[in-house]
Amino acid sequence: MNVILSSTSTDTADRSPLQRRIGVVVIGQSPRPTMEAEVAAVLSPGITIELRGALDGMSRDEIDLIPPVDGADALFTLLPNGDNVRISKKAVEGRANAQLAKFRHEGIDVVMLACTGKFPNLTPEGLVILPSAVLHKMVEAVLPKGRLGVFSPLAEQTALIAGKWQREGVEVVGVTLQPGSDDAVVDAAAREMSAKTPDLVVLDCMSYTSANKARVRRHYAGPVILSIAAAARVVEELVS
Repeated sequence: MNVILSSTSTDTADRSPLQRRIGVVVIGQSPRPTMEAEVAAVLSPGITIELRGALDGMSRDEIDLIPPVDGADALFTLLPNGDNVRISKKAVEGRANAQLAKFRHEGIDVVMLACTGKFPNLTPEGLVILPSAVLHKMVEAVLPKGRLGVFSPLAEQTALIAGKWQREGVEVVGVTLQPGSDDAVVDAAAREMSAKTPDLVVLDCMSYTSANKARVRRHYAGPVILSIAAAARVVEELVS
């Protein structure tokens, strides 16, 4: 798991209330009440979530000026007003770095980046949970071989999904499902995935919800990993 350790440690029993705060950096803008609620549902009571966006302070026109240059650069996010946008990973990285540094400066040592993409240019300090690393290690642990089903938000991401998840002994099958879709669309995507008979399914975006997972389970009887819950459980282990 890609967790970067700080040089100092503090005994859990001696932590002050301020150290019971955790940071969440979304790749879009804050507030994101649904995402915050999904994280809070996993954490113990008394842990405060500070959620900020990499694109906070940008106008919609400015956001529209940072589209992805290709499928590998494409990120999906929901804006606070419910709009969905495609943005450039490269453009997001620098601004996400700034938010991580701000949390560190404020004494918030445990931070989660709320995106399942890989961000090689991040330079975080402290305990930073990168969901992509969490998910890949989790899937490797529970599915040494077999067929992996992956839901992704964008068609261009689905087209590249094998390259992201492929390893020896594992066949990858993908289905596109945009977060925020209505129940009928989720049901159709779930039936499509079920027909591919995967051994394990991953909802590979932090904007998918526990309600999405519940609907997928109506059509697919196997195990399903919800990205935001899996990453939040690592946060819980670090702060509880």
